[in-house]
Amino acid sequence: MIAAKIKATQGIEGARRATEIPWSETAKEKEPGPHPMLPTVPPNPEVPEKAIRRRFTADYKLRILKQADACTEPGALGALLRREGLYSSNLTTWRRQRDRGALSALTPKKRGRKESVRDPHQAENEKLRRENERLTKRLRQAEIIIDVQKKISQILGIPLATPEEGGND
Repeated sequence: MIAAKIKATQGIEGARRATEIPWSETAKEKEPGPHPMLPTVPPNPEVPEKAIRRRFTADYKLRILKQADACTEPGALGALLRREGLYSSNLTTWRRQRDRGALSALTPKKRGRKESVRDPHQAENEKLRRENERLTKRLRQAEIIIDVQKKISQILGIPLATPEEGGND
């Protein structure tokens, strides 16, 4: 059964592109570009290694939104989107950004991790907390040393000078 299918498909050739009319002439007839006198070049069939993400400026977005709002005839909006290589979702997003009210919303946003805003009081508190821990540790060590000195002086019978007797700090 498989052999019969292979024999049946051997005589069929794959679909061929029509060679009567060159590609550049058909493109001119269907939709005139911004420069009708320049020959159009067919797109490169090679697939790039990694797709490059497009970034649109605020001016471009506003210009396209004005053109889209001016489209009143049926199919005019679709032609605009095809010409610019955009999706209708782009228009929806850009309109929301515009309606929120700021051109700043239309500027491209910095990608990556957002920079955390640190409170200056928080940094100072952290510094003081570390210093407090360091001084507490030194105080504990000093108290241990003083206790050991007291015990040694008691064992050896050496009287320790108290601050009232004239010991200076």
